[in-house]
Amino acid sequence: MIDIIFEHPDFIVINKPPGIAVQNEVDQSGILPLVCAQLGVDKLWLVHRLDKVTSGLLILAKSEQAASEFGQMFEAHFVEKYYLAISCKKPKKKQGTVSGGMKKVRDGLWILDSNQVQRATTQFFSYGISRGLRLFVLKPLTGKTHQIRVMMKSLGSAILGDELYKGDKAERTYLHAFALKFCYQLQDIELVCPPNIGAEFITPATQNKVVTLTAPWDLAWPNYKLPN
Repeated sequence: MIDIIFEHPDFIVINKPPGIAVQNEVDQSGILPLVCAQLGVDKLWLVHRLDKVTSGLLILAKSEQAASEFGQMFEAHFVEKYYLAISCKKPKKKQGTVSGGMKKVRDGLWILDSNQVQRATTQFFSYGISRGLRLFVLKPLTGKTHQIRVMMKSLGSAILGDELYKGDKAERTYLHAFALKFCYQLQDIELVCPPNIGAEFITPATQNKVVTLTAPWDLAWPNYKLPN
């Protein structure tokens, strides 16, 4: 059973488990057909995506019109997204903004470089939690493929369990879509979904820190203006 975090006449927001792609794969059902079957509806529309390894908040529109409206909101950067990640590697800096060009290299891998094409920008804070682990709160200002995973690798803090980007082995990739904030048809919506899958996400030390972060939009994020 997929957890429904929020339901609106035009859309739902679910807590996607890790290890499930958004669309069907050869040997596994995707999250979209699973939720359609659970709700007894013929179709839902993806308005943004999460990697297969990522858990957390995912918006699914109930109509083509709502999907189009969300598409415009995402394109205009009117949807604030916040993620949690854990790494066992100390970052080059504990907080700040990372920006660079996304370049695809091989085997599905991306890297950050100095080019001005496909610019990706992510802001973050990090906190020590336990046994050398650090919890990151991340705010992507753009929406590029693997953006957060690539940024964490560039900081020297690959996400725990993200073996594609040389993270230490773990039972899951410790990246979770934690919170969303947006205004839909004059209704202000703020959603927070703490992670509940993964041994390191549910330790008392991690949970105690996550409790202090349930309004991530109120953190002192650096001022940053995206280039036109």
